[in-house]
Amino acid sequence: MFAPRLALASLSGESDAEWANASVQHAGGAFLGGIAIDEPTRAAARELVDRDRVEFLPEDPVAWVDDQLADLDEAFLRPGVNVRTTTLDPLREVAGVCADHDALLEVNAHCRQDEMCATGAGEALLTDTDRLCEQVRTASEAGAPVSVKVRAEVDGVHLQVLAQALERAGADAIHVDAMDSRRVVRDVVDATDCFVVANNGIRTREDVFEYFSYGADAVSVGRPSRDPERVRAIYAAVKEWFL
Repeated sequence: MFAPRLALASLSGESDAEWANASVQHAGGAFLGGIAIDEPTRAAARELVDRDRVEFLPEDPVAWVDDQLADLDEAFLRPGVNVRTTTLDPLREVAGVCADHDALLEVNAHCRQDEMCATGAGEALLTDTDRLCEQVRTASEAGAPVSVKVRAEVDGVHLQVLAQALERAGADAIHVDAMDSRRVVRDVVDATDCFVVANNGIRTREDVFEYFSYGADAVSVGRPSRDPERVRAIYAAVKEWFL
């Protein structure tokens, strides 16, 4: 999937090619975005901006994805694009662009902002397995390797069962925000043959080692990705684990 087994996790409105390139020496993957790609999610993103959150809102999100990935074509990391959508046609189009750049298409079933969830995107997809699997299937059939960003601790959602459904739909990777339930990573690893990326609270060598001890294939960092020196320190721990 990517090596070294450290990814930069998407930060809405911040994670672009420039951000990825700042840590290219130490990360094996980087998820750009998240970016809203259809009108309902773009409307929600505009509402988020109105209350002082940062969002990517290019005039043409598909062209933006193509341009950003083109900037990383020669980089020594594997990019991905985290997308939020309620409809399939834009997803199919962006997945095709990702396929052209050998990039991952990451379906966002993670964003918990009320405005985004009200559209049926983001975390709302975790409780609508059929729609989430439909998005995974659509992206996979368009030729892109597919990751799904999920969140633990959502009422009524059993991530190990969901992971199995996502794998059957064509997912290649499950990107798990473990929240305060780190052992859920082991549950997902045991339930699926997908590549499992563990996320949340990774700051130290001990954090890295804990997630790998649960069987994670890789770890990812969100807020620490803003600081290339912190990425370098986490990379050193990842490298040590695999020695």
